[in-house]
Amino acid sequence: MVQKLVLPLYPRMDKEILYNFIDVEIPDFNPEFFSLWVNGIIVDHKFELGELSYVFCSDEYLLQMNKEHLNHDYYTDIITFNYNLDFSLSGDLFISYDRIIDNADTLGVSIFDELCRVMIHGVLHLIGYNDKTDKGQLEMTRLEEECLVKRKSFT
Repeated sequence: MVQKLVLPLYPRMDKEILYNFIDVEIPDFNPEFFSLWVNGIIVDHKFELGELSYVFCSDEYLLQMNKEHLNHDYYTDIITFNYNLDFSLSGDLFISYDRIIDNADTLGVSIFDELCRVMIHGVLHLIGYNDKTDKGQLEMTRLEEECLVKRKSFT
Protein backbone atom coordinates (compact mmCIF):
# COMPACT_ATOMS: atom_id res chain seq x y z
CA MET A 1 0.00 0.00 0.00
CA VAL A 2 1.30 3.47 -0.92
CA GLN A 3 1.27 6.03 1.85
CA LYS A 4 0.88 9.67 1.06
CA LEU A 5 2.71 12.31 3.05
CA VAL A 6 0.51 15.34 3.50
CA LEU A 7 2.34 18.51 4.41
CA PRO A 8 0.52 21.45 5.95
CA LEU A 9 -0.35 24.26 3.57
CA TYR A 10 1.07 26.79 6.02
CA PRO A 11 3.94 26.41 8.48
CA ARG A 12 3.20 25.42 12.04
CA MET A 13 2.49 28.41 14.23
CA ASP A 14 5.11 28.77 16.94
CA LYS A 15 3.34 31.80 18.37
CA GLU A 16 -0.32 32.20 19.02
CA ILE A 17 -2.74 35.00 18.32
CA LEU A 18 -4.39 36.32 21.45
CA TYR A 19 -8.10 37.16 21.59
CA ASN A 20 -9.48 39.44 24.30
CA PHE A 21 -13.07 40.55 24.85
CA ILE A 22 -13.94 43.73 26.76
CA ASP A 23 -17.65 44.32 27.41
CA VAL A 24 -18.68 42.21 24.39
CA GLU A 25 -19.41 38.61 23.56
CA ILE A 26 -19.10 37.20 20.06
CA PRO A 27 -21.35 34.19 19.58
CA ASP A 28 -19.68 31.09 18.11
CA PHE A 29 -16.25 32.75 17.99
CA ASN A 30 -13.78 30.11 16.78
CA PRO A 31 -10.21 31.15 17.73
CA GLU A 32 -8.67 28.11 16.03
CA PHE A 33 -10.22 29.01 12.66
CA PHE A 34 -9.26 32.69 12.96
CA SER A 35 -5.70 31.86 14.00
CA LEU A 36 -5.15 29.49 11.08
CA TRP A 37 -6.71 31.87 8.58
CA VAL A 38 -4.93 35.02 9.80
CA ASN A 39 -1.59 33.22 10.02
CA GLY A 40 -2.11 31.92 6.48
CA ILE A 41 -2.62 35.46 5.20
CA ILE A 42 0.45 36.66 7.10
CA VAL A 43 2.59 33.90 5.56
CA ASP A 44 1.14 34.58 2.09
CA HIS A 45 2.49 38.12 2.40
CA LYS A 46 5.98 36.88 3.32
CA PHE A 47 5.74 37.78 7.01
CA GLU A 48 5.91 35.56 10.07
CA LEU A 49 3.62 35.76 13.06
CA GLY A 50 5.12 37.75 15.88
CA GLU A 51 2.99 38.94 18.79
CA LEU A 52 -0.53 39.63 17.57
CA SER A 53 -3.45 40.47 19.82
CA TYR A 54 -7.07 41.17 18.93
CA VAL A 55 -9.16 43.09 21.45
CA PHE A 56 -12.89 43.06 20.76
CA CYS A 57 -14.71 45.84 22.57
CA SER A 58 -17.70 48.18 22.55
CA ASP A 59 -18.16 51.40 20.58
CA GLU A 60 -17.68 53.45 23.72
CA TYR A 61 -14.43 51.72 24.65
CA LEU A 62 -12.95 52.20 21.16
CA LEU A 63 -14.20 55.80 20.98
CA GLN A 64 -12.32 56.55 24.19
CA MET A 65 -9.17 54.94 22.76
CA ASN A 66 -9.60 56.91 19.54
CA LYS A 67 -9.78 60.14 21.53
CA GLU A 68 -6.87 59.32 23.86
CA HIS A 69 -4.41 57.82 21.40
CA LEU A 70 -5.27 59.39 18.04
CA ASN A 71 -7.07 62.62 19.01
CA HIS A 72 -10.07 61.51 16.90
CA ASP A 73 -13.56 62.12 18.26
CA TYR A 74 -15.56 59.63 16.21
CA TYR A 75 -16.56 56.00 16.17
CA THR A 76 -14.48 53.57 14.15
CA ASP A 77 -14.48 49.84 13.57
CA ILE A 78 -10.76 49.23 14.17
CA ILE A 79 -7.65 50.83 15.57
CA THR A 80 -4.36 49.13 14.77
CA PHE A 81 -1.13 49.57 16.71
CA ASN A 82 1.90 48.37 14.76
CA TYR A 83 4.83 46.79 16.61
CA ASN A 84 6.42 44.98 13.65
CA LEU A 85 10.09 44.10 13.72
CA ASP A 86 11.33 43.57 10.18
CA PHE A 87 9.12 40.77 8.79
CA SER A 88 7.77 39.65 12.17
CA LEU A 89 4.19 40.89 12.19
CA SER A 90 3.19 42.16 15.62
CA GLY A 91 0.51 44.49 16.84
CA ASP A 92 -2.63 45.15 18.82
CA LEU A 93 -5.88 45.36 16.89
CA PHE A 94 -8.82 46.90 18.76
CA ILE A 95 -12.17 46.17 17.09
CA SER A 96 -15.59 47.55 18.00
CA TYR A 97 -18.05 44.68 17.80
CA ASP A 98 -20.88 47.26 17.87
CA ARG A 99 -19.50 48.77 14.63
CA ILE A 100 -19.21 45.27 13.12
CA ILE A 101 -22.91 44.64 13.76
CA ASP A 102 -23.99 48.06 12.44
CA ASN A 103 -21.73 47.89 9.38
CA ALA A 104 -22.95 44.39 8.52
CA ASP A 105 -26.55 45.63 8.61
CA THR A 106 -25.73 48.74 6.55
CA LEU A 107 -23.73 46.77 3.97
CA GLY A 108 -26.18 43.86 3.80
CA VAL A 109 -23.57 41.25 4.73
CA SER A 110 -23.39 38.75 7.56
CA ILE A 111 -21.86 39.76 10.87
CA PHE A 112 -19.31 36.96 10.41
CA ASP A 113 -18.22 38.32 7.00
CA GLU A 114 -17.90 41.85 8.36
CA LEU A 115 -15.97 40.60 11.39
CA CYS A 116 -13.55 38.75 9.11
CA ARG A 117 -13.17 41.77 6.83
CA VAL A 118 -12.28 44.09 9.69
CA MET A 119 -9.94 41.55 11.32
CA ILE A 120 -8.00 41.11 8.08
CA HIS A 121 -8.14 44.86 7.36
CA GLY A 122 -6.03 45.42 10.47
CA VAL A 123 -3.57 42.71 9.43
CA LEU A 124 -3.22 44.31 6.00
CA HIS A 125 -2.35 47.60 7.70
CA LEU A 126 0.35 45.79 9.70
CA ILE A 127 1.68 44.29 6.47
CA GLY A 128 2.05 47.82 5.12
CA TYR A 129 -1.05 48.58 3.09
CA ASN A 130 -2.65 51.97 3.52
CA ASP A 131 -6.15 53.20 2.70
CA LYS A 132 -5.64 56.95 3.04
CA THR A 133 -6.04 57.58 -0.70
CA ASP A 134 -8.68 56.47 -3.21
CA LYS A 135 -6.13 54.22 -4.89
CA GLY A 136 -5.08 52.76 -1.54
CA GLN A 137 -8.72 52.14 -0.59
CA LEU A 138 -9.35 50.26 -3.83
CA GLU A 139 -6.24 48.11 -3.28
CA MET A 140 -7.21 47.43 0.35
CA THR A 141 -10.74 46.40 -0.67
CA ARG A 142 -9.36 44.08 -3.36
CA LEU A 143 -6.98 42.45 -0.88
CA GLU A 144 -9.73 42.09 1.73
CA GLU A 145 -11.88 40.27 -0.81
CA GLU A 146 -9.00 37.95 -1.75
CA CYS A 147 -8.44 37.15 1.92
CA LEU A 148 -12.14 36.48 2.51
CA VAL A 149 -12.16 33.98 -0.34
CA LYS A 150 -9.17 32.19 1.22
CA ARG A 151 -11.19 31.50 4.39
CA LYS A 152 -12.66 28.43 2.70
CA SER A 153 -9.22 26.77 2.90
CA PHE A 154 -9.40 26.89 6.70
CA THR A 155 -12.89 25.58 7.46
